[in-house]
Amino acid sequence: MSEILTFLLIISYILIDSGFCKLKVYNPKIGMDALNVTPVSRANANQRSGRAGRTGPGFCFRLYTDRQYREELMETAVPEIQRTNLSNVVLLLKSLGVKNLLDFDFMDPPPEDNIMTSLYQLWILGAIDNTGDLTPLGRRMAEFPLDPPLSKMLLFAHEHGKCSSEVLIIVSMLSVPSVFFRPKGREEESDSVREKFFVPESDHLTLLNVYLRAKQYKFDPQWCTKHFIHSKGIRKAREVHAQLVDLMKQQKLDPISCGGSWDVVRKSICSAYFYNSSKIKGIGEYINMLSGIPSALHPSSALFGLGYTPDYLCYHELISTTKEYMSCVTAVEGEWLAELGPMFFSIKESYESSLKRRQRERKNAAEMDKQMEKKEKEEEKKREQEKKESMAISSMRRSVVATPGGGRSANSTPKYMRKKGRIGF
Repeated sequence: MSEILTFLLIISYILIDSGFCKLKVYNPKIGMDALNVTPVSRANANQRSGRAGRTGPGFCFRLYTDRQYREELMETAVPEIQRTNLSNVVLLLKSLGVKNLLDFDFMDPPPEDNIMTSLYQLWILGAIDNTGDLTPLGRRMAEFPLDPPLSKMLLFAHEHGKCSSEVLIIVSMLSVPSVFFRPKGREEESDSVREKFFVPESDHLTLLNVYLRAKQYKFDPQWCTKHFIHSKGIRKAREVHAQLVDLMKQQKLDPISCGGSWDVVRKSICSAYFYNSSKIKGIGEYINMLSGIPSALHPSSALFGLGYTPDYLCYHELISTTKEYMSCVTAVEGEWLAELGPMFFSIKESYESSLKRRQRERKNAAEMDKQMEKKEKEEEKKREQEKKESMAISSMRRSVVATPGGGRSANSTPKYMRKKGRIGF
């Protein structure tokens, strides 16, 4: 034991800096977060060197030269707003009345592609209209401190699916890190226990099932540990659930339960993530229906290793490791995709129905152009009105300004001068 302590004391003040770190970067073209290995900044390097002497004098060995430190490393790391998904930020700014986000004075301006992708995602979800203004749905979505897809899922479940009670639990579980854990040396045991919670058609419903079972046992820490569930994580989900229930009641939305009919829950999930949909390509292999990116089921998914694989899936996010894995997957029907995402999907039709669809698309495009033209005219009219008002105000100010001697006769006494004849003056 003393030898181990001596060894720890020896290495406690020595730090080896490789000069690299993993940085989470959002790719707006494919809508995926990836951990990229990038060089550290000079600020990060100085912070690392400071850790070598926390308990006493220490040494930091850098695996790069002093010239590289001075000339090749950035002064500070890339701000997070420039490498993350901005859908929530854009929705908040829209709710605050910001019209043109590209001209907004950000402290660290994000890339234009990120802003345009976020606007496009909000338009897909119905949070903004064709002219970029906030819709009534978008204004209600902005009231929830959630990602826009989760807010849309919650509101759709309340209005159309009548299953907001179940979706509230799913949103709460998605808002915290994974509640499952796999201790080293007991992987097979933890996997077999986790399989008891699986709902074969959905990972989202599996999270719902875990929460309901934990609620039955009053979130007992011993029960959670026995079933390889983080007790702190599940209690955090309970706190988030209570906060979301309060927010819904503030908007006069009482949670409604579907009573065990979980198809409407899957449809509510599809309403928010239909753009993250994949179609089967092979055994366990899928391809994204919009971007064409090959993706696979994660081995921890409830759908992995089943006797059958559904034709269509919606996933929460993509995880890029050795290959692209779909995280938190739910099987959906093809008809739901055509119903909830008509801008992307449609059911195979006959010649007459396809002709009607094309006419409808042309009509929608013409209506969109008309809306844009109408808005441009309104903005032009508003600018002219503001210009006239500012000119009228400026002319009024010029007429009110008093000049020395102006507006008085030569014999009149100015107001600020005392009259003659007073004693003592």
